[in-house]
Amino acid sequence: MTDAHKGKTEESMSRQNTRAIRIGDRVIGGGNPVLIQSMCNTKTQDVEATVRQINILAKAGCDIIRVAVPDMEAAEALKEIKKQITIPLVADIHFDYRLAIASIESGADKIRINPGNIGSPDRVRAVVEKAREYDIPIRVGVNSGSLEKNLLEKYGGVTAEGIVESALDKVRMIEELGYENLVISIKSSDVLMCIKAHELIAARSDYPLHVGITEAGTLTSGTIKSSVGLGIILHQGIGDTIRVSLTGDPLEEIKAGKLILKTLGLRKGGVEVVSCPTCGRTRIDLIALANQVEEMVSRFDHLDVKVAVMGCAVNGPGEAREADIGIAGGIGEGLLMKKGEIIRKVPEEQLLSALQEELMKM
Repeated sequence: MTDAHKGKTEESMSRQNTRAIRIGDRVIGGGNPVLIQSMCNTKTQDVEATVRQINILAKAGCDIIRVAVPDMEAAEALKEIKKQITIPLVADIHFDYRLAIASIESGADKIRINPGNIGSPDRVRAVVEKAREYDIPIRVGVNSGSLEKNLLEKYGGVTAEGIVESALDKVRMIEELGYENLVISIKSSDVLMCIKAHELIAARSDYPLHVGITEAGTLTSGTIKSSVGLGIILHQGIGDTIRVSLTGDPLEEIKAGKLILKTLGLRKGGVEVVSCPTCGRTRIDLIALANQVEEMVSRFDHLDVKVAVMGCAVNGPGEAREADIGIAGGIGEGLLMKKGEIIRKVPEEQLLSALQEELMKM
């Protein structure tokens, strides 16, 4: 509930005191783990392609998936998609309230709308009543690019304060209809503005927050911007679901999201790979080897171990000893180490398979 109803103090809230909201068989907020979300880039009406992509993403660690619903054919397709997936399905709606209603009737576990572009109050009410009937949450989404003219004039352009005011106005609109099964999303491509906006809204609302840097960019720039922005926001205890928005394969969003959460200590399990930068002392093809190791260990996500890939005999053995298992390169060969102990020397071309063999034993 917004500050008008709850009188929240102006201090950032911890993840533990956002309210719990159910999305399908998952629960966010209320101290539950931060979940990773992504969005399909398939045509939603292509059920086979969409289901295939969702199941690949789910296997990689995606917790919640969103799909675009631009027309009634896409809304109808949700019925078949739901039958073939195992994670909650979110329908992304813009402009046409009828698509929101149809998506809910087709089994969407949550809908994403901007009440400001849905239309008249009666149309917003119709969507809210359908959500109430099916008891599913509404994600109220506001992006910096969709800020209303009056708020642009009030704040002299796009600002964190304006984004927050816009979002809370939309929340109140739905609260006044007697519905509070809500999630809030406020996004900007400006990282510092996005951080400030989340700090402001966390002090004024106890609804769960879906966090992301919108239109972050391609794989490299988008991952860096998202890591900085999400890292700072999440480290303050703000945020209940995240999306790393990248121009590329959604699978990369899941990989980046998992690593961000693991780095912050918000997700356990899986294999962590640490590798040294190359230098003139390196005598093996460390770059290729590190990439091969990172790809190989993705099949061991049930393990909670640290793997070190080191390139030389100077720092390699010492650093590798800090890991559960590691390899340190020499001239055409390397040391295989486990729990700080050297197991054996291995020819360079056998290092990857030797490491995989040890992981399988673990």
